[in-house]
Amino acid sequence: MPDSNIHGADAVLARLNFTLPPERIAHTGAEPRDASRLLVVGRGDISHRIFRELPDLLRPGDLLVFNQSRVIPARVMARKPVTSGGHGGGTVEVMLLREEESNVWSAYLKPAKRAGRELWLGENRAEVVGVLADGARLLRFEHDLKPHLDQIGRLPLPPYIDAGDDDEVWRERYQTVYARDPGSVAAPTAGLHFTPELLARLDGMGVERCAVTLHVGAGTFRPIQGSVADHIMHAERYSVGEATAAAINRARAEGRRVIAVGTTTVRTLESAWDGGAVGAGEGDTRIFITPGTPVHVPDALITNLHLPGSTLLLLVAAFAGEERIRAAYDAALDGGYRFYSLGDAMLLEMSAE
Repeated sequence: MPDSNIHGADAVLARLNFTLPPERIAHTGAEPRDASRLLVVGRGDISHRIFRELPDLLRPGDLLVFNQSRVIPARVMARKPVTSGGHGGGTVEVMLLREEESNVWSAYLKPAKRAGRELWLGENRAEVVGVLADGARLLRFEHDLKPHLDQIGRLPLPPYIDAGDDDEVWRERYQTVYARDPGSVAAPTAGLHFTPELLARLDGMGVERCAVTLHVGAGTFRPIQGSVADHIMHAERYSVGEATAAAINRARAEGRRVIAVGTTTVRTLESAWDGGAVGAGEGDTRIFITPGTPVHVPDALITNLHLPGSTLLLLVAAFAGEERIRAAYDAALDGGYRFYSLGDAMLLEMSAE
């Protein structure tokens, strides 16, 4: 992030601070999914709709870009080995973050200090081979862990979700209906509002759609502590296919709107921007979009309501403008909208500035 944006971003974050009453945190999702509310923030007005009314707000030729990453069962209870003398044993909670290289995963361990050097996840032995700057451990597995995660892991649900013990229900509910590529440890939540029926309606009216992949990491929702300049964005893996890049560049050339579904999609598109077009390819991104950072690709954004002091709040302020975001959040707070992953949504038009 350019130095000239740093102090400005701190000031914006302070001005956008708000108090979120606990009852505004969504503990369960709307049923059906598209029954959630939709705050529509245009360039001159704000209106209140229901998400299933999205087709009324779009037009033929619009291009919706989704993040098709799928949440993996990344929370695993690991066993500590028992020595020949009967010592050791016990369990360690492992929060897998991502596969850094073949059979080597970064993960948070709890309790980390008493985890030891060897853990067993199911029948797969792991050795702790390193410690990252944020305290995450590097685990080297004897065998590929991915085929076994469905059997040994649980979804890494946020603590405010009333999950109970029914993991099977949440394996469907905490996924977008179009999720395909496994790798996220948190859902790209803006997409949770879509249903197959809503997608079919959009297809029928001539709205085009395509998909990118960004595997959402545990750091995405981490609040900013202290100065924006000191905040470290965790690397996240993204990919943009040839067909998707072509569809986006064609829509832009023809003057059709590109609408990003979720902040992860915005970050992917801006990471793939080569100065004149969206390029196909894959890589790691640490992109940090704050007020003053130009956003080149999307014309509109569908997103959830974000936390005060978050990188995501800075992103939407960069996208739509500080004053419009302040007005939007005032309207959401006054209007009883629900926040967090299972809460309500916004449709934001890009700032004209």
